[in-house]
Amino acid sequence: MSYAPSYWKIAALLFIGVVGISTAAIFVRLSTATTGLDSIGFSVFLAASRLTISSLIMIPLWKGISKVEIQRGAITYSLVAGICLACHYVTWFLSLSYTTIAASTTIVTSNPIWVCLFSWILFKEKSSRFTILGVAFALLGGLLIGYDGTLSEVQEKNQLLGYFLALISSWVYSIYFLAGYEAQRQGLSTAHYAVIVYGASALVLLPFPYFLKTGYIGYPLIVYFYLLLMAILSQVIGQTCLNWSLRWISPVIVTLAVMFEPIFSAILAYLFFREVPSLLVFIGGTILLFGVAIAAINSK
Repeated sequence: MSYAPSYWKIAALLFIGVVGISTAAIFVRLSTATTGLDSIGFSVFLAASRLTISSLIMIPLWKGISKVEIQRGAITYSLVAGICLACHYVTWFLSLSYTTIAASTTIVTSNPIWVCLFSWILFKEKSSRFTILGVAFALLGGLLIGYDGTLSEVQEKNQLLGYFLALISSWVYSIYFLAGYEAQRQGLSTAHYAVIVYGASALVLLPFPYFLKTGYIGYPLIVYFYLLLMAILSQVIGQTCLNWSLRWISPVIVTLAVMFEPIFSAILAYLFFREVPSLLVFIGGTILLFGVAIAAINSK
C-alpha cells in the first residue's frame, strides 16, 4: 500500500462495486425467463459459470503472481475466502428452496453484525459505538425492505431450514470479506487476490451442477451471453471493486454498502422490467443510507 486514495475515489469504486454486483439479479432473471428454469440446480449452474468465466478472464494475471514475493498467510487467507465465497453461493441458493426470497436475502445481508463479531473474536478489533449504531439502523432498513417482499409470499416450506441455511450463508460471506481484508493487509494486491479467490471458488463450485443433475451444456446461446455479462459486470468489476475497497476501509463499511444491493437491483428491475418498488422499499432504503452514513463518517 504505497499511497492512500482519496475518500471520493474509495466511495466511487465502492459504489461501482455495489452497482456491479446488483446487475447479477437482472442477468439471473433474464436467464431463467429464457430457459423457463428456476431450480436450485440451475441457480448453482449460473453461480458456478459466473465464477469459472471470471477466472478464465483473469488468467493473464496468473503470470504476475509467480514474480511477486507473497506471504504464505496471504495465500491461505485468499484460499479461505474462495472457499467461503463458494459456500455462500451454495447455501444461499439452497435456502431459497425452503423460504422466501425476501426472508433469505434479509438474513444473508445481516453480515455487518457478523463482521463486527468475527473481527472481535478473530482479530481482537472492536467496533466503535457509532459503527454499531450505524449497523443497527442499516439492519432496520434491510428488515423493512425484506418485510415488503414477505407480504405477498406465503409458502408452505421448511422455513426453519431455510433460515438456517441463509444464516450460514451470511456467516461464510462475512468470513469471505474478513479473509480478503487480511490477505491484502499482508501485501497481496487486489488483482492477485481476486485471481486466487475466484479460481478457488470456481473449483469448489464446478461439480455442483452435475450433483444437482443440471450440467453446463444444452442451454440457448443467449444464456451464455448473459453469463459472460454477469461474469464481467457482477464479478470481475463488481466483486473486485469491493475487494479493492477492503484495502482502505473497514470490512464493516464494505458489508454495510453491500446491503444496498437489493435497492440497486430494484432500480435496475424497474428499468428493465418496469417493476415498481413499494413505499416500504424507499423507506427502508432511506434508513439504510442513514445507517451507512453514520458508520462511514465515524469510521477510522
